[in-house]
Amino acid sequence: MTPTSTYRLQLQPGFPFSAAAAAVPHLAALGVSHLHLSPVLEAVPGSTHGYDVVDHSRVREELGGEAGLRELSRTAREHGMGLVLDIVPNHMAAVPRHNRALWEVLRDGPGSSYARWFDIDWEAGGGRLLLPVLAGRVGEEMDKMYVEGDVLHYGEQRFPLRDGTADLPIAELLDAQWYRLGWWRLARTELTYRRFFTVSELIGVRVEDPGVFDATHKKIVELVRDGVVDGLRVDHPDGVADPEGYLRRLDEATGGDCWIVVEKILTGDERLPAGWAVAGTTGYDALRRVDGLFTDPAGAAVLAADHRQFTEAAEELGGRWDATARHAAHEVVTHELAAETAALVRLAERACAADPRLRDHAPWALGMAIRELLVRVPVYRPYKIADGAALPEEAALEAKEAFTVPEEAAAVDVIRGLALGLLGTEPEHEAFRARFAQTASALRAKSVEDKAFYRYSPLISANEVGGDPGDPAVGPEAFHAYCARLAADWPTTGTVLTTHDTKRSADVRARIAVLSECPERWAHFLAQITEEAESVAGGTAPDPQVAWTAWQTAVGFGVPDAGRLETALLKAAREAGLRTSWTEPDAAYEKAVSAFVDAGPAGPPQHSVARFVHELDPYVRANVLGAALLHLTMPGVPDVYQGSEREFLALVDPDNRRPVEFGGPPSPGPGAEKEALTTAALRLRRDAPELFGAAATYTPLLPHGPAADHCVAFCRSGEVVTAVTRLPLRLARAGGWADTELPLPAGRWTDLLAPERDFASGPVRLADLFATRPVALLRRRGAA
Repeated sequence: MTPTSTYRLQLQPGFPFSAAAAAVPHLAALGVSHLHLSPVLEAVPGSTHGYDVVDHSRVREELGGEAGLRELSRTAREHGMGLVLDIVPNHMAAVPRHNRALWEVLRDGPGSSYARWFDIDWEAGGGRLLLPVLAGRVGEEMDKMYVEGDVLHYGEQRFPLRDGTADLPIAELLDAQWYRLGWWRLARTELTYRRFFTVSELIGVRVEDPGVFDATHKKIVELVRDGVVDGLRVDHPDGVADPEGYLRRLDEATGGDCWIVVEKILTGDERLPAGWAVAGTTGYDALRRVDGLFTDPAGAAVLAADHRQFTEAAEELGGRWDATARHAAHEVVTHELAAETAALVRLAERACAADPRLRDHAPWALGMAIRELLVRVPVYRPYKIADGAALPEEAALEAKEAFTVPEEAAAVDVIRGLALGLLGTEPEHEAFRARFAQTASALRAKSVEDKAFYRYSPLISANEVGGDPGDPAVGPEAFHAYCARLAADWPTTGTVLTTHDTKRSADVRARIAVLSECPERWAHFLAQITEEAESVAGGTAPDPQVAWTAWQTAVGFGVPDAGRLETALLKAAREAGLRTSWTEPDAAYEKAVSAFVDAGPAGPPQHSVARFVHELDPYVRANVLGAALLHLTMPGVPDVYQGSEREFLALVDPDNRRPVEFGGPPSPGPGAEKEALTTAALRLRRDAPELFGAAATYTPLLPHGPAADHCVAFCRSGEVVTAVTRLPLRLARAGGWADTELPLPAGRWTDLLAPERDFASGPVRLADLFATRPVALLRRRGAA
């Protein structure tokens, strides 16, 4: 059953299945067709997200167990709704005391029946698996360890002991295990198992193995086939060895009619592989297009220039986007992902050794080629394609320039050929190709999303997954082309505006995007607010990049909550890694950031921020309502994040995962207006699914007149018209709509947001259409 819409709920011990069930009446009244649940399988106790799975065979007891999930499904069905589950095939928690499969591997070594579950390079580790879990070097930590029975204790951690070793002296006992306990800092260079990105606490799972797939998906498949679940969201498919094969197997296992979407991040105009057995992506590609419509390209360019002048940042450290992203990629591939590149060198050596054509390349040359090609992959993950578009020839030529000895640069051709599957399909070749692709996706995520996005900040609303901060604007023509392609190729793909992973909620981004229409007002405000803050003790920012980001955040957030702002800005500073980081924190610098937040955005200057935000309110309203209506009526299945049917102001996690309250009347103002719009659109989708489903049509409606570029409109299946205002501040400055008109298709049209208003076919003046609100949702009168 394909949803008409989904509603994401963040489950955790404080919000279990019973709490989700209590929210069902409200969500059913909203018009939602399916609850979209965060991971529900057994996870590390106390986990607030559930992505740290420890047992695929059980539904999480802290959420109410399988009985609770099945009861939630029954409650949803009683209200005409279904369930979609978020599943995590790529990794598990590397916490032995809770992960039975890993426990047995640690106890029995490579001979364990569970050894094939995990990507472990036993040879590289000298036959042992490094567990980087110690607070210090092993010699400093041994006196904190002790044995009880056949279990080794270290703090709250537990490890199994190999048979016959429990009575050995501690030093001998440690050396006798199939694993090696080590200092946590060794993970960066010495790790010999595949992990999720740079998170050593999450170990990669080999779902390409049919037996592993069956064991890790049995419960999920059972829930689908029992009718408890209608759809699946697949987390991080780029992490698995063979995404296409995995998705084909998942589709077959679930019966072929389960709605499946994947968290695949598409870059630029990249297309989702046509062979994937899915309905589409989770929707970050849609987020980029919707947000881009409300970003003024000219103003964004001015902000970029002003940002360079204000911060005085070097081009590669936040001054220019392309240089910043490339520099961040070099940092990550040589530092954070050093263990992953070392693993690739070993795999490349094995591939070369197995193929006489590829021998006699020095390991250092292979390593350099790997690094230089990885940083030039233009997408998250290259796939096995003959034309090499995901790793173009230009990238290879650039990579060769890093070599001082031209003859050694031939290693680049070898690595590129192996990465794209151009040199054969021998097992050693395939092993390298898969791992190169997996590492590429990790590099892109860590260098772009978790580093460059925090260094380059002219317009922080553009810094979202799948976005392009260097070119953030999207024009109406490009938006229509994207929607037409979705309607033709992926009509039931997922679409989103806010998720548990967005750095700022859609409403926060909508406020910040207005700054692209008035960069001169932002410049004046920034100068004024900086002077005002510096007159307060502690109000001087520790550096201009923090100041720029903090004041844009304050404008977008609009809530002078010191704790929430401080948490988000400290995370931004650590992710940027310029003055402090997660692994090498600078306590003095972080103290200065906190003091600045308390005295600045959350201090006396907050009143000046509030006045500035109030001046922008009419334009923010147009952005918020316009983005919401486009999202809810464009091709695809919209996912509404918990609480975002009303005004939802949230920053990066954990802020965006805070519990929300359901039901009750919304407070008068923007929240009530947004909820009314959301309800009208979702109920329309629910009551007339054929207008938005797989066979629905999408027709752009093109305005005519002096302000035509400020309206985006389209018709769905000849029965529904969506029209929104874009770049409203620029529009107001230009004198408004004047004689601009929008041609309506044949029929009589009623505005579902104001049923007392209707319009005839033919040209309608936009000044009349948008007389009471900056958006319109029209339904052809007499439509069934």
